[in-house]
This record gives sequence, C-alpha cells and structure tokens, in this order.
Amino acid sequence: MAFKKNTIESKNSLNIAIAGTGYVGLCTGVCMAHTGHYVTCVDIDEQKINLMKSGKSPIFEEGLEELMTLNNERLTYTTDYINAYQNADIIFIGVGTPEKKDGSANLSYVYNVAKQIAHNVTKDCVVVVKSTVPIGTNDKIENFIKSELKKPVTIYVASNPEFLAQGTAIRDTLHASRIVIGVENQYSENILRQAYNGFKDIPIVVTNRRSAEMIKYASNDFLALKISYINEIANLCELIGADIQEVTNGMGYDERIGDKFLNAGIGYGGSCFPKDTKALHWLASFHDYEIKTIKAAIEVNEQQKFKLFKKSRKYYESLEGLTVAVLGLTFKPGTDDLREAPSLVNVPLFVDDGAIVKVWDPVGSEAFKNAMEREHNSELNEKVEYCDKIEETLKEADICFIFTEWPEIKALEPKDFNNMKDVIILDGRNCYDLNVFSGKNIKYESIGRSLISGE
Repeated sequence: MAFKKNTIESKNSLNIAIAGTGYVGLCTGVCMAHTGHYVTCVDIDEQKINLMKSGKSPIFEEGLEELMTLNNERLTYTTDYINAYQNADIIFIGVGTPEKKDGSANLSYVYNVAKQIAHNVTKDCVVVVKSTVPIGTNDKIENFIKSELKKPVTIYVASNPEFLAQGTAIRDTLHASRIVIGVENQYSENILRQAYNGFKDIPIVVTNRRSAEMIKYASNDFLALKISYINEIANLCELIGADIQEVTNGMGYDERIGDKFLNAGIGYGGSCFPKDTKALHWLASFHDYEIKTIKAAIEVNEQQKFKLFKKSRKYYESLEGLTVAVLGLTFKPGTDDLREAPSLVNVPLFVDDGAIVKVWDPVGSEAFKNAMEREHNSELNEKVEYCDKIEETLKEADICFIFTEWPEIKALEPKDFNNMKDVIILDGRNCYDLNVFSGKNIKYESIGRSLISGE
C-alpha cells in the first residue's frame, strides 16, 4: 500500500483528540491526520505511547506505520489527556467496550474518558463516540458529561460507528463504503462533515444517534448471520455429498445475496462479530425480546470452532502421545489479532488430550503465547512448541490442523507435507483445491467438501 504525503494546509483543518489507540482509535487518528487535520492520540499506556513516538505501531496493520511516518508533523502521541482535551474541536472516543460475562458491553472505559473530557474541556466541542456501544449510550454519555462539566462550555455528543476490519483497517477507513453520522443538531453534523471533508467520494449517512448505534450492530450481526448460515449449509453438504464451494459460487451470482461472506470455515472471530452478536442478544433479552436468528448464529459459531477436533476422531480415538501441527493462530490473515480465534480453544484442547503440539503463525505467536499464560497457565504453555518455519512445524507430525488462511499456508503444495509422519490434513479454511491431493498418499478434509482419502 503506497501513500503520498498531504502537504496542503487547509483552513478546514481541525484540532482533533483521539481517546484510545487500539485498532479504531489509532487508525482513525492517523487517517484524519493524513487528510489534513492535527491529531493528538491519547492513551494511558506510556510504553505504548513511547513506541508510537518512535514511529512504530503497537498493532500489526498494513499501511499504518507508513502513514504514521508520512504524517508525523500532524500527529502527537501522549498520556497527557488534560492538555489534549482542553482545546480540541472534536474528541473521538475509541476505547474498548469488552464483553462482560453476561454478554453485555462493559462501558467503564467510555465513561472514564467522558469524565476526563468533562473535567478538562475549556471550549465548546463535539464528543464523538466511535466505540461500539449499546443503543441509547450516546444519550447517556451526553447527560453524564453535562452533569460533570467544570467550565461553562457546550458539549455535543455524536455517534460515528466504525466499519473497519483488522488486516484492511487503513483501506477501510480511507475508502469506506459509507460514513455514518448520528447527530441531534446541525452544529454536530457540520463539524463532522468538516472532519471528513478529506475523505473523498464516500457517501455520508446522517441519522439520529440511536439509529447510528443500531446501524453498527445490525450491520455486523447480519454479516455474522451470513457466515453462520453458510457454515450450517457446509455441514449439511458434507453429509449429503454436495460441495460448498460449488454451492456458494452458484448463490453468489444472485445480486440479492452477493458473493461476500460466503466462505465456509470454522467460525468467525475477531473483535466485532462475537462481541456484537452477544451484545445485541443481551440487549434484546433485557427488553424481554429474543432475536432468534442472532441467538442461532452465536450457537452455530461456538460449535463450528470444534469442527476439526471432531473430524480428528475419524483417525485417532485420542491425540495422546501424537504430534499435532497447527498452522495459523490469528482469527484471520493480515492481523495479529487473536480475539475469539479458534486456535485459542483448540490448542488447549489438544494439550489436554495428551498431544505434543507445535504451532506456526507469521505474526501471532507471541500474542498467542501471552494469551495462553493469561488464560491458562505456564505449564500448559510449556507443552506448546512455537516454530519459526512451517516445515519445522510439520516435521514428524501425525496430524495437521489449519486454522488461518495465511498466504504462506495457501501456497503449500502436497510435497510440502511429506515430512509428516502420517499425512492427515484437517483444513478449517478450505485453503486448497481438492484436485491438488487427488491420487496422493494424503488424507485431506476441509469444510463442506468431499473427503479426499489417500491410499
């Protein structure tokens, strides 16, 4: 991804503060700077701030570091939220809203930032909630800020949900399918239009705040539904001898359906779909209503994560004493994000089943190691071997599980698996054409397609 430096000074440039430097906050801030605004990125993590000051991104995202370097004159990174919020024209809130045990969204980080803003702003400004929040949260945040204000200023709150995906976050921000603005007054709309003035040829959808909040949930949950639906069809295809890729190819020509999000696999992961489906399910339940389709999507996705483990029982009653190769740890290629990745639940399962586990991922190994330490224990982690090369991972393995469709994995040929002890490949992402393994001494299973069994 190549970018040109924006050297044009504009009278429309704004002073923007970004609260939170995760995927949403940092990508938004850097792209806002690239379109001509002066942006201060705020985070409580001093180590993270120092990393960004050195020109390094704390997250793996194509094009992000390049844009950070290109626009360094318009970007500031700081833990000093007091100065950052005092004279900002707009303050974007992009902090996390993690899932609680009951499925609802934890809004404590959002409210902490709201209090900091209320205590420190010295001029009228628009506070923009980019974090994914339950419907009605923007109304509550506005009332909360007004009740906490220390100076006689006017604060407007607007909703501006993000629709970026890990691995393509910069492209998704600069070339979005739409920009959704939820406002309750003309001033907020005008200043947000000014903020997005440099984002050319992107439709701007203006709604009230609650509609904007719902657009985010409804969009993500619809895509999650589509994935869970096609995974159910894939599971049925296996039982009746149909091929899911032929089925989805035929479906995709129908413009009412489209060909996106029809790739069968072992479930969706990441920061949005799992969290947002559970949050909307919780919200409906709170209002004594059940969205049956969302509930079903959640259940299907949870079950789908264990699809390959169940397939392994065709070949071994137990993984006890066997060497298991795992290719891919992140929930999708192009990111180091592990949230809700199938590997997180499967690798501990393999270890508990007595397997010797070897794993490979081009960017996710360190994060996976930390997750295992955090969620399980060092004893479990010590039973996992983290490999630097794919061939090292496959060497003398009794079975191979593919959890992520990284290009390096998709580029493998049948001969690359020859150093396995027994060539059994369970592919959760349908990385290969079935014909590639035809006539080979290889047992290959994927999702929703016929089994190719070597002699």
